[in-house]
Amino acid sequence: MNELKILAVDTATEACSAALLVGEKVFSRWEEAPRDHTRKILPMVQAVLDEAGVTLDELDAIAFGRGPGSFTGVRIGIGVAQGLALGAGVPLIGISTLAAMAQGAHRLDGAERVLTAIDARMDEVYFGHYELIDGRIQLVGEEVVSGPAALVASRGMLPGSFTRVGTGFETYGETLAALADELVTSQVRFPAAEDMLPLARSAWLAGEAV
Repeated sequence: MNELKILAVDTATEACSAALLVGEKVFSRWEEAPRDHTRKILPMVQAVLDEAGVTLDELDAIAFGRGPGSFTGVRIGIGVAQGLALGAGVPLIGISTLAAMAQGAHRLDGAERVLTAIDARMDEVYFGHYELIDGRIQLVGEEVVSGPAALVASRGMLPGSFTRVGTGFETYGETLAALADELVTSQVRFPAAEDMLPLARSAWLAGEAV
């Protein structure tokens, strides 16, 4: 059986990244590069393909960060992924940036219960609650966009300790502290394409590519 090959790209936030899964091996590039995504993403893609010795037409699928995030950043990522997929004749897999951040907290911090929040500007956050279930980081409930105080009011305080991830906690930390008994700060601030790969592989195996 041939090794599964999935390329992932993400430009949805201030970070820009590309990663490639070849069987169990991962090749990745990541950089915090606000307003420079259009110049950096394609060289990153070429770098991981070259490092792995893989060409675009050998891929099984291309994953992309579908947001939430900046409007321009999400558009860039989707546009690049669509262009590459059209040229290579492979399907696409959209991955939530909130889910990728939760996966990153699991990879880097060993987190099993994660609250992710991206500053959505306009006094709102993009929010998701994730937990390790059956060995996979999975969404609990729905991802939402909400004012911080309204979010706390609608959800109440979760019992126990959670890892907090994202710029929403940096901007509205005092208000969002009421989301759980204890919040532990993660190393992760932004999503990484590398953390989209396990989620993309699960989606691929479940037949969810489009």
